[in-house]
Amino acid sequence: MACTNCKSEGLGDTIAKITSATKLDKLADSIAKAAGAEDCGCKKRQEKLNNLFPYKTTPTKSNFPRKDSK
Repeated sequence: MACTNCKSEGLGDTIAKITSATKLDKLADSIAKAAGAEDCGCKKRQEKLNNLFPYKTTPTKSNFPRKDSK
């Protein structure tokens, strides 16, 4: 179950929150178990999406020159 009060680190966390709120995570787990799989793969997918699409938490310094710099 996704932590609904935790800050999302990336896209995977956001999707996990949505699927948890709509109970789609329970449905996916039930279907996977009925198909004979150990789990639905949601956690691996969540981690992969977080790595591919992280939310930036710290500002990055721009490499572009500023107008006031000489």
